[in-house]
Amino acid sequence: MLNGIFFVLIAGSVLTAAFRGTMPQVTEASLTAARDAVALAISLVGQMALWLGFFGIVREGGLMRSIARGLRPLMRRLFPEVPEDHPAMGPMILNLAANMLGLGNAATPFGLKAMAELNTLNRYPGVATNSMALFLSLNAAGVAILPLGAVAVRAALGSKDPAGIVLPSFLSTFSAAATAVVVAKLLERSPRFAPERYALPAGAPDPTPRKEPDAAALAAAEKLAAPHAPATPARRLFALVVLIAFGVAVVRAAQGLSATHTGFEVFRAFMSQWLLPFLMLLILLFGVARKVKVYEVFVVAAKEGFQIGVTIIPFLVAILVGIAMFRASGAMDALARVLSPLTSRVGFPVEALPMALIKPLSGTGALGVMSEAMKTHGPDSFIGYLVCLLNAGTDTTFYVLAVYFGSVQVRVLRHTLLACLSADLAGYVAATALCHLFFGWAPR
Repeated sequence: MLNGIFFVLIAGSVLTAAFRGTMPQVTEASLTAARDAVALAISLVGQMALWLGFFGIVREGGLMRSIARGLRPLMRRLFPEVPEDHPAMGPMILNLAANMLGLGNAATPFGLKAMAELNTLNRYPGVATNSMALFLSLNAAGVAILPLGAVAVRAALGSKDPAGIVLPSFLSTFSAAATAVVVAKLLERSPRFAPERYALPAGAPDPTPRKEPDAAALAAAEKLAAPHAPATPARRLFALVVLIAFGVAVVRAAQGLSATHTGFEVFRAFMSQWLLPFLMLLILLFGVARKVKVYEVFVVAAKEGFQIGVTIIPFLVAILVGIAMFRASGAMDALARVLSPLTSRVGFPVEALPMALIKPLSGTGALGVMSEAMKTHGPDSFIGYLVCLLNAGTDTTFYVLAVYFGSVQVRVLRHTLLACLSADLAGYVAATALCHLFFGWAPR
């Protein structure tokens, strides 16, 4: 699919430029975009190193296991077909906990392990069970506490409000997850999606290749989920005193702002200006309470930022060059003129459409589209905010389905795809509505 999108962008740009006489602009745009892609990746290194360092403290302190423990009662209700003591329950909980913390490298091996264990409960080999469908729908919804990638890109592009997307992003992804649960639960009862309708005849071979979990990645993920020493009373008291002092400062600042601002404006100001420093303080206090060597762990984890910056350069070059050429040729303007009357009626600017189309297919592709949109329209523009919410509100649906179902040779998805796409749509609708609520927009 991405091969087709890349071909359409480049070929469409060249052909449009040939007929419209915009070939010089297309040539210049391709060279400029390639240079800007590398510059953006380099500027991202510092932001990624900063937040990966802080999340290293979170990992070392064992927060993932704490979240997993809190999710257990909810999981028992969502997955009644899976016994509480079944081996699938632990990896499922840890997978969702890792996703909530943005630890994708840890989430994937847990997810593959969970699918293998869920398959042991499958009465119809090769056909997705209700639990598999719901589990992957939640993965596609991509619930995350902090949209680290989007915040880092916004900061790298000079946003004055890089953390302004945190709350609306969480609300958007929560809407997608809730929709995934409701749709999956409703569709699993439909006779049309009854699993026995798709069962293979007895003895028939299943040609679907199997993808085994990476042993090293699974071991690393399990290490993150290992129990951690509890905080001592003295360290808890110290953390509490610091938090109380911070709370007093927040109250004083809120009282000063409330004299000249509405309650919502005060709330938004705190979310955009105080949230990131508060998260840093909170993570450090958590690490100190858990006896984590915060400086050493931060430095080691921050090194991953440099590796990520180098890794994403080819993807950024491909996407940014393709979209820049498409825009410079005039093809983007032509598409906008066709679609703008429709999208404007629902409050969705057509400039954000590429983000909505590519997000279910590729995370790195979505990063490139998001970066290009913010570079063109500004990170603090309505479109800049919206593409960030679209990126953070859902996960790469088709990648998740291919990898996870392929690992257990499931050939029949039943209602899984519909539930995942419903979650994507709900995330997009919520992102658009929340963007209007928090940032406003007047259609052209």
